[in-house]
Amino acid sequence: MDKGKNDPYVLLTMSTSFKELASQSNAWPFEEARKLVERYKSAPPAKGYVLFETGYGPSGLPHIGTFGEVARTTMVRHAFTTLSDIPTRLFAFSDDMDGLRKVPDNIPNKDMVTQHLGKPLTAIPDPFGTHESFGHHMNSRLKAFLDHFGFEYEFRSATDSYKSGEFDRALLTVLKHYDAVINVILPTLGEERRQTYSPFLPVDRKTGRVLQVAVVRRDEKAGTIVYKDEDGQLVETPVTGGHCKLQWKADWAMRWFALQVDYEMSGKDLIPSVELSSQICTILGGQPPEGFSYELFLDEKGQKISKSKGNGLTIDEWLRYAPPESLSYYMFTKPRAAKRLYFDVIPRAVDDYQTFLEKFSKEDAAQQLNNPVWHIHSGQPPKAEGLPSYNLLLNLAAVAHAEEPKTLWGYLARYRPDFSPQTHPFLDQLVKGAVHYYHDFIKPSKKYRAPTDIEAQALGELAGWLENAPEAVTPEDIQNEIYAIGKKYPFAELKAWFSALYETLLGQPQGPRMGSFVALYGKAETVKLIRRVLAKENLAA
Repeated sequence: MDKGKNDPYVLLTMSTSFKELASQSNAWPFEEARKLVERYKSAPPAKGYVLFETGYGPSGLPHIGTFGEVARTTMVRHAFTTLSDIPTRLFAFSDDMDGLRKVPDNIPNKDMVTQHLGKPLTAIPDPFGTHESFGHHMNSRLKAFLDHFGFEYEFRSATDSYKSGEFDRALLTVLKHYDAVINVILPTLGEERRQTYSPFLPVDRKTGRVLQVAVVRRDEKAGTIVYKDEDGQLVETPVTGGHCKLQWKADWAMRWFALQVDYEMSGKDLIPSVELSSQICTILGGQPPEGFSYELFLDEKGQKISKSKGNGLTIDEWLRYAPPESLSYYMFTKPRAAKRLYFDVIPRAVDDYQTFLEKFSKEDAAQQLNNPVWHIHSGQPPKAEGLPSYNLLLNLAAVAHAEEPKTLWGYLARYRPDFSPQTHPFLDQLVKGAVHYYHDFIKPSKKYRAPTDIEAQALGELAGWLENAPEAVTPEDIQNEIYAIGKKYPFAELKAWFSALYETLLGQPQGPRMGSFVALYGKAETVKLIRRVLAKENLAA
């Protein structure tokens, strides 16, 4: 957001009082950031920076819930940099060395992938045929998403970290504390699993599969374990250099220890894992990271979103209908509340984002620190442009039967000659998204009804008023007249009059603020629409 040097917001930002305001903000990213301020109140970390991490399990097609962690973690990271001068880094870590246990439902070439079950994701051919492995393909999807949003991050691969030796010291530390580590995990397992559990999963030399087998003996000095392979032979293998990987909870703890992770959030379903991994991290001699457990996203049926099932929304689907800022807004709101993540949440997310953006410049600094757009745009939100709402564009697309963006731009150019795709690229994204959303969701479900006698009289009066209204009539003037007409007729309540407008003119139970809609669609076009309804023409045609 461009601000002059004398702007009070800028002056406040440069002063200590800005940090004081931020330290008192009740926005959740600041609440989280204060945990890290407290963590290093005595001295900065020896490694020289505070490390934020977000993890990704690339066994299924990426979905928005997975990447919500990155958006939210970035918000906490920026809040921390507002409160502290300690440098920060963000690792986006992919658990791509996990053995694939189940073939996802929503990928091609499932039969081919089935032949490689048990192998690390980076050792399985890419079923999409675009990358060197399944894991590399999924990692590229993660990075494409993060890059699209402009996140500042460093990508890390478990395969690379294990094979390069980066984790060797930590793996040897796990071997040293082997008994203490398994004593944390064993009470959580069934009797049969306890007999074979080991935190180390050797990668079989012959098959390349990640094995879940019992460790027969271990040699701390040599840094090796001995296990019985699938053929019954005893095999000695180093725990370092990518010859073994760790079981999930021990793996998470080892990573926190090895990288000295300071902050990582996770889903509510992982609370038990966080507790166990924190215990193991402490055993290894590390300090578990700060973080909080967010509620899970749900699909349209209220079920948890799953990577393997592919339910809920994909990244590409959201971006087909709305700009990325609206998705960031959705990630910001109520992270501790379970929320549906389906197509019908998109219009409100877009309009709520625009509403907060419009408010921002009118707020004082304390209010701005609580405004979602401050966190979405890392303290520098763009200037609000007074754009039409997304819902208004949806209704315009419905009435105009818009099959392509230029149809809507024809109305917008007349309504606001200063608007164009070149001068207002964000609006152009809204227009394109609205046309897609109309075509995919609104058009198939539109149901028009004929007006009652009372409704027909009121509609006729509205058409007559619009025909005689002056050119300079404002959306507010139109809205006031619609109210006045509704009050003149014996509707049970004024809401029934607006429902009639929506159901007869737009073919839907709800709609926009009609004054704004008429101003955008045009008085003459609205009159024609009303006349068609009164003539009982088929508006769906």
